Amino acid sequence: MISEKKIVYWTRMKHGTWQLHIAATDAGICYIGSNNAAFEEMAEWANRKFTQIEWINDFSFFELDNLIDYLEGRRITIEMPIDLYGTDFQMRVWEQLKAIPYGETVSYAEIAQRLGKPTAVRAVGGAIGANPVLFIIPCHRVISKNGKLTGFRAGLSMKESLLRLERDFNQNNTRIPLA
Repeated sequence: MISEKKIVYWTRMKHGTWQLHIAATDAGICYIGSNNAAFEEMAEWANRKFTQIEWINDFSFFELDNLIDYLEGRRITIEMPIDLYGTDFQMRVWEQLKAIPYGETVSYAEIAQRLGKPTAVRAVGGAIGANPVLFIIPCHRVISKNGKLTGFRAGLSMKESLLRLERDFNQNNTRIPLA
């Protein structure tokens, strides 16, 4: 936990039927909330990371074009600064997630193997579930070993939508916007 006072900017981004709370520090995006979740979800996350927070509601602070373009099907990468707070193990897992190519999926077991910890599948799942920046770090690209969709903080419906967006682009070289 960071003991210094942290300024956290936040906004609520609307896209179609999705409404997502987004938070950032001066260093970059640090949190994207679940679809239609209350502000308290984001506040609880921040209270676990920082001891003192000054919240500033400021839509103009955010340059959300990358996120919107991704969700609208106009880009396959999201290029914006992120400011991550996690354990060393979580950071290593999140780096593995960033390496999953657009439109592809891997299993939790594959991530554990890539980390050299083949028996740490549940720990990998926990680290993936703690990913604070949904779809910027593409945790939606991780599925169960049998190919089923499991575990997504923002709900399986959102995970399925994100995977469909990427799959449709790869198969048809065209994209259908989400939500």
